[in-house]
Amino acid sequence: MKKVITIIRKEWSEVFINRMVVMTIIFMPLLFTALPLIILYTTRNAGMSEYSSDMPAQLMKLCPQELTGGECFQVYLVNQFIILFMMMPLIIPVNIAAYSIVGEKTQRSLEPLLATPITTVELLLGKNLAAVIPAVLATWVSFIIFAIGVVILAQNSHVASALLDSKWLLAIFIASPLMAVLSVNFSLMVSSRVNDPRVAEQLSTVVILPLLALFFGQIAGLIFINKMVILLMIGLLVFLDIVAIYLAVHLFQRETILTRWKSI
Repeated sequence: MKKVITIIRKEWSEVFINRMVVMTIIFMPLLFTALPLIILYTTRNAGMSEYSSDMPAQLMKLCPQELTGGECFQVYLVNQFIILFMMMPLIIPVNIAAYSIVGEKTQRSLEPLLATPITTVELLLGKNLAAVIPAVLATWVSFIIFAIGVVILAQNSHVASALLDSKWLLAIFIASPLMAVLSVNFSLMVSSRVNDPRVAEQLSTVVILPLLALFFGQIAGLIFINKMVILLMIGLLVFLDIVAIYLAVHLFQRETILTRWKSI
């Protein structure tokens, strides 16, 4: 475990001197947290007659009976941003993992690192935790700020309860860490198979596209994110994480990677 901790410290000492990475970790969560709170504040005086006819029928069925049409519309609008919160643990690790890999090349530290007695599993575990921990913590802190804002800005306890239901808790505290693990291991797989570190960084962002499609599908009314959808996503993420970790370990061939990096 000492070797893994050493890798984590090494990654953080190199990654967090990069302003772009630091800005991603700080400003993106703040933006994604502020947007739904602003919408909650600006729509808190929504009336039933003004908004109820614009809401999807499926939402009206899922909305608690104690909420008025305007309050239900608030819940509907704010719930659109659950996908943004779930994007944080996907986007942040990509930036951290991609930069750490690029740093290994630019600083010429890849060869001595792979020459150490550390195993591939220990090395990848260290890189995983170095990227996953900041992403998950940033997501959790953002959600806590969001939850506090909801309690303060919501018209009543019914609205707050509807916005902070089990769907959000499952998405933030279970699905988010699983997404971060998937994002990091996908980045490691890509980086182990390409020669150009810039290509590795660009290709790693592909992992975000399915969630973006889900986000726009929800905005278009094609799908509504509920507890069942989140549970299905969690099941799928567990499977994908297992596959991604397995592939990342087996594709990370030291001799081949060393040869490719030296040729850059």
